[in-house]
Amino acid sequence: MDKLKIRNRLVKDKALLWAVCLLAAFTAVPLFAILGEVFLRGYDQLSWSFFTEPTPTAYKAMKAIEAGEPIPGGIANGIVGTMLMLGMAALVAIPLGILCGAFLAENPKNKFAQTVSYLTDLLQGTPSVIIGIVTYIWVVVPMKGYSAIAGSVALLIMMLPLIIRSTEETLKILPSSLKEAGLALGGNHASVMLKVQLPAAFGGIFTGVLLAISRVIGETAPLMFTALGCSFIRFAIDKPISAVPLLIWEFFNDPNLQELIWGASLFLLLFVLTLNITAKYLAKKWNQ
Repeated sequence: MDKLKIRNRLVKDKALLWAVCLLAAFTAVPLFAILGEVFLRGYDQLSWSFFTEPTPTAYKAMKAIEAGEPIPGGIANGIVGTMLMLGMAALVAIPLGILCGAFLAENPKNKFAQTVSYLTDLLQGTPSVIIGIVTYIWVVVPMKGYSAIAGSVALLIMMLPLIIRSTEETLKILPSSLKEAGLALGGNHASVMLKVQLPAAFGGIFTGVLLAISRVIGETAPLMFTALGCSFIRFAIDKPISAVPLLIWEFFNDPNLQELIWGASLFLLLFVLTLNITAKYLAKKWNQ
C-alpha cells in the first residue's frame, strides 16, 4: 500500500512538472516570436551609418525606394537624445531615489514615511501618458517650449518609484546585526547607513537602477508631450530633441520611412536586453 502511494505521488510530481514546463513554453512563444520577427526584419539595417547618421527626410527615403536602394540615414539623433535625457534623469533620480528608499527602510512606522510609501506605489502605477501631460503643464508651459529638460523630468518621475522601492526592499533584507555592529563601533545612524548598509546593499540597488532605466527607455507617450522630437543631432537641453521611441512612432506614421522601424526597434530591444542581463549578472555576482 505504501509503495502504491509513493508511486502515485511520483506520477503526480512528474505530471505537474511537465505541466509547468509546457505552460512556461507557451508563455515564452510570444516573446520569441516578437524577438524573431524584429531580428529577421531589422538586422540588415544595422550598420555604422545607421548609428552615426541622423534620420533621413521623407523625400530622400522616397527617392531611395524608387531607385531600389537602401534608405539612407539612421537613428543617431534618437540615440543622442535618448542618452542625453536618460543621463539627466538618472543624475537626479538615482541619489534622490536611494536616499528616499533608505528613509523608508529606516522609518517603517513613521506616518510621513508611510505616506511617502503609499504615494510611491501610486506613482508607480500611474500611466506614462498622464505623467507626460503633467510634465507638459509643469515644465513645457513655463519654459514656453519643448525641450530635453522636460523629457528628462518625465523620465525622472517614472524612474523614481522603481529606485525607491528597490532600495527600500534591499535594505530591509540586510541582517540587523550589520547595523547594530556599526552603531556599536561608535558610528551614528547616517554614517552607518552611508558607509555600511548602502555598500552592503549595492548589488540590489544597482540592479533596481538598471531595471528602472530599462523600464523608461522605451517610453514614447511622455516624450511626445515633452521632448517632441528633432530630425537632426542636437545637444542643446533647452530645445526639442529626439529619442529612439519617438523615431519609431515617426517612422510608423510615414510610409516612406516605415522600413526603418525594424532597425530602431532591434536596437531598442538589444539595449534593454543588455541592461537586464547585466542587472541579473551583477546581482548574482554581488550576492556571491
